[in-house]
Amino acid sequence: MVEVRRICCIGAGYVGGPTCSVIAQMCPEVTVTVVDVNEDRIRAWNSDCLPIFEPGLQEVVESCRGVNLFFSTDIDEAIKNADLVFISVNTPTKTFGIGKGRAADLKYIEACARRIADVSSGCKIVVEKSTVPVRAAESIRRIFNANTKSSLNFQVLSNPEFLAEGTAITDLKNPDRVLIGGDETPEGQHAIGALRSIYEHWVPKSKIITTNTWSSELSKLAANAFLAQRISSINSISALCEVTGADVEEVAHAIGTDQRIGSRFLKASVGFGGSCFQKDVLNLVYLCEALNLPEVARYWQQVIEINDYQRKRFSSRIISCLFNTVTDKKIALLGFAFKKNTGDTRESSSIYISRYLLEEGACLQIYDPKVKAEQIMQDLTQPTPSERHDPDTVSRLVTIVTDPYKACENAHAIVICTEWDMFTELDYEKIYNAMLKPAFIFDGRRILDSLHDQLQTIGFQVETIGKRVNQRTPFAARGNKSEMDLQQSSKKMKV
Repeated sequence: MVEVRRICCIGAGYVGGPTCSVIAQMCPEVTVTVVDVNEDRIRAWNSDCLPIFEPGLQEVVESCRGVNLFFSTDIDEAIKNADLVFISVNTPTKTFGIGKGRAADLKYIEACARRIADVSSGCKIVVEKSTVPVRAAESIRRIFNANTKSSLNFQVLSNPEFLAEGTAITDLKNPDRVLIGGDETPEGQHAIGALRSIYEHWVPKSKIITTNTWSSELSKLAANAFLAQRISSINSISALCEVTGADVEEVAHAIGTDQRIGSRFLKASVGFGGSCFQKDVLNLVYLCEALNLPEVARYWQQVIEINDYQRKRFSSRIISCLFNTVTDKKIALLGFAFKKNTGDTRESSSIYISRYLLEEGACLQIYDPKVKAEQIMQDLTQPTPSERHDPDTVSRLVTIVTDPYKACENAHAIVICTEWDMFTELDYEKIYNAMLKPAFIFDGRRILDSLHDQLQTIGFQVETIGKRVNQRTPFAARGNKSEMDLQQSSKKMKV
């Protein structure tokens, strides 16, 4: 069995950076080098301001950076020196060509495989860490076989990640399971053993599962598809709750107490986001279509359609409550990351809700404690497979602020899109006094449930996911500016 003393990870993103930082901390005798073509990203990994936010990550990096953990742009040198190479590059959904909007784009995976083959010598274990379609390892192996000399020996493994952003360090240090897939040949089993020995430094042997390569690849897609399915299922029930008077939180609790079902991933919201769920479900849909399983493809496609429906339904509810128009109205959008405790915005529901409101002419004032302004503007202007967004319109209608109170000034409504804990601790009476009346709160994450009575007493009109809130008559406006007063003031200023 190959003894792994040097690890190279290609890709310093949300998977490669945290994963290899924890490996370095847990395996002090192993030298770990994370490489990337993005010089700015590597510079950030070597600074006091890491390129990604993840609770506990800073402490892990600082404990071993410069000792046995290194971040570099010298990709070829790191590959040459490594016994084991992780491929942790992006595998986005294709935006054009065959499989557009569904299939995974493997151009970065292929580029890595060709580069590894070009600069390597001797024996090398190459590990898929990115989420890839079933049989991607076979494609990598074919590239190796076609581009290497007989003196080279490559073994390709699949080692999918099962991290939840916001708890990635905890997930890495105490995983539910570690999955390693490889060939059933003696060489393949030796490679599996070498990677397993790394994880055995801190993961119990009972939690390390070994399979063939294809089972490992499919397990990743299936796991994310099942989790996404649960979220779409409870979100479909939330729509029913709103028209019947039921409370989706109570329904979810009742369902979750059934041991056959369990309580996790039954939190109704504006929809799931992140780098994996939508991409992996769409990948599964494309795989089923390609293998002539149309009924299975349609089943999983519906998970995505319910997620899209939930976002559109929430946006339509905002417009309907604001007297069927949001044109030129200021809306404070609190939270842009796809979930709390991360700065990741990939497939965030905030992007979709913002775009729906912008199409109606709304003026958005956006606040998020961890997402940078340039990232928000990039997300709102970059083209999608089906449409493009005018940067001039976005820059005219969108304002990024660094203070949640500033975002709410003179706003017609507050829309909570990310469940940051700080949003439960804001001074809502202060916020109400600075807003136009009637003042609305749309709680897209059900984080203000315990505050509904208090918010209505202040004067807010409260709308939430999966529940019909009985609106109360608020106290007198107490000298607050009315919408008409502010509109008149605005007209005078323009004159």
